Amino acid sequence: MKLIYVVIDGMGDLPIKELGNKTPLQAAETPNMDFLAKTGKTGLMYTVGKGIAPESDVASVSILGYDPFKYDVSRGAFEALGAGLAMKDGDLALRCNFATLGP
Repeated sequence: MKLIYVVIDGMGDLPIKELGNKTPLQAAETPNMDFLAKTGKTGLMYTVGKGIAPESDVASVSILGYDPFKYDVSRGAFEALGAGLAMKDGDLALRCNFATLGP
């Protein structure tokens, strides 16, 4: 059986006045996500425990079958491996988000 996980991470937002008090997701046209939801299997997974909101790296490690309380994988190292970069003991991988602020 072939399996693909589509992890929707970080889509939560607040309603925006300019969008008719809808969230960006509610206002978006999402035909591909609609198709996947209609034809695939959907569900909710508590990656570290019900009521705990994990960071992306913790959730991803758990989804891949590792105990996030045993294996501390930083998001920088996780994304470096995902980009095909070889990491070895002593290496440091950092990640950041760039942003600009308007006037």
